[in-house]
Parts: sequence; C-alpha cells; structure tokens
Amino acid sequence: MKIGYVGAGAMGWPMIQRLNEAHSGNVRVCDTDKELVERAAQELGVGTASSPADLAADSDILFSCVPNNDVVREVYLGGEGVITSACPDTVTIDCSTVGPDVTREVYDALRASSVSHLDASMLGSVTQANEGTISFVVGGDEEAFERAKPVLEICGKMIRHCGPSGAGNHMKLIHQTLVAGHAVAVAEAMGLCLETGADIETFYDIATQGTGFAYSRYFENRVPRMREGDFSALFMLKFMLKDARLAREMVPNADEKFPMLDKVISTLEEAAAAGYGDADFSAAMRAIEARIGAKIDA
Repeated sequence: MKIGYVGAGAMGWPMIQRLNEAHSGNVRVCDTDKELVERAAQELGVGTASSPADLAADSDILFSCVPNNDVVREVYLGGEGVITSACPDTVTIDCSTVGPDVTREVYDALRASSVSHLDASMLGSVTQANEGTISFVVGGDEEAFERAKPVLEICGKMIRHCGPSGAGNHMKLIHQTLVAGHAVAVAEAMGLCLETGADIETFYDIATQGTGFAYSRYFENRVPRMREGDFSALFMLKFMLKDARLAREMVPNADEKFPMLDKVISTLEEAAAAGYGDADFSAAMRAIEARIGAKIDA
C-alpha cells in the first residue's frame, strides 16, 4: 500500500512517522514548507513529492492535515491539486477541521473521478498525536471508511464513523464548542479567584479532588501550566477560534440561538487580538486578566 501525506506540521509529523514505521518505504510527503519536507525525508526516511498532484498520482491512501477551508480547497481542487491526478479507487482522508460544506464540495468533486473522500477530524492535541492515541471522527461512505480504518488505527485509538460526508467535521465542531466554552469558563473561574482573593491552590484541590462537577482533564492539566505562566501551544488559540467560528457558521442566527458560543468567541478574539493567537488556547486566561488587571502567574 502506498500512502501520501499532505501537511507535515505539528499534528501531521507524528502521524507520518507512525505510518512510515508500519509501511516503510511506501510513504511520501509534501508540504508548502520545502525545508520541512526535506527534514522529514532526512529524519523519518520518507519519500517526497513536489505537489498534492504529484503525491496523488502514486497513492492508494492519501492523508491531508492543513489549516483551513481555503487550503483544503487548494490541496484537493486547485491547479496542482489531488483531483488532477488521483487514480480511481484512491481513498483520501482529510484530517483538517473545516466547514462541512467544504468537505462535501471536495467529496462531490472527487466522487466524479471515482475517488472516495473521508473527513476524519482529530480529537486531541500534539501530546496525543505523539502517543498515537488521537481520536478520529469520520464522515463519508461506509465502504471507504472500512478500507481506511486499518491505516487510521496506526495513528489513533478511537476511530468512529459518524455518518455521510461532512458528519465527521460536524461532530468535531460541536465538540470544539464545548472545549472552547470550557476553556473560557475555567479562565473566568480563575479570574473570580483573583478578584475575590480566593486561594487558587485550594480551589484547584477542591475542583480536582472533591465530589463536585467542576473537575475536567482540561482543568487538571491546564491550571498548573497557567499558574507557571506556561502558555506554550499544545493546541493553538487561533485554531480553537477558527473552529468555534466554523461551528457558529453551521446554523443561521447562531448568535441569537447560542449566545454562550458567541461570548466564548468574543473572549478568544480578545486574546488573539492581544497577541496570543499562536499560544495555547488556555491563553483565553490572558483576556480575563486584561479585564481585571491581575495575572494568574504573578
């Protein structure tokens, strides 16, 4: 089996490594960052391709993991895109988080060439990608999903088929509204501690060890990092903001129907405007700090 991978970034790199360990000599990579491609060739021992079209011409399974709607369209439907050279019966697997409408656009275009397209959004961050425990929520044809599942299992732990094309991204975006909302809620709780003089360490123990419902893995993992001023990115705030906006765009009049989501997006926008877009999404805390004039890591 020949495997292609478009996008050798923070999430793609460990997946490429695992795929190459399982299918040594049969994995090729392309990325707009040519230095990154060369590093992958040298460090991981993978083959390289000059474009998505070059990659698709010689791939049975082709992955992509890229930043946004526009890049996905270019990778698949552009002048040097997958659609120009993919062979019939190829399965493409887009691990990007994009709008379901974009996924269905790509799916329809590739289906005309007898290419099967799956949207396989990932749940987790760099830590899980490195561990090989990423979860994949997948949309697309059942037959293509079954063909792709053994390859996805090389990189992840939970592999769940969610329905037709776009269903994976639907699930991921709804999931992200909960994650983003939780990040802002935790930041506001920390802000309340700072404003009222409540001891944060005591509150942390109560939330993580008590029998109430404030506990979460996010709270347990991120609050100590925030206390140390560590906002290095495990998942960038700008990507969480992108996901939350995409979720809002899925339904008409979302600002009226889902006002909490609108407020969460506003807080993430504040943090991004203050220069924390490339920081971890826990940097929502920085927006709260700016409002109250106090810092959690002071």
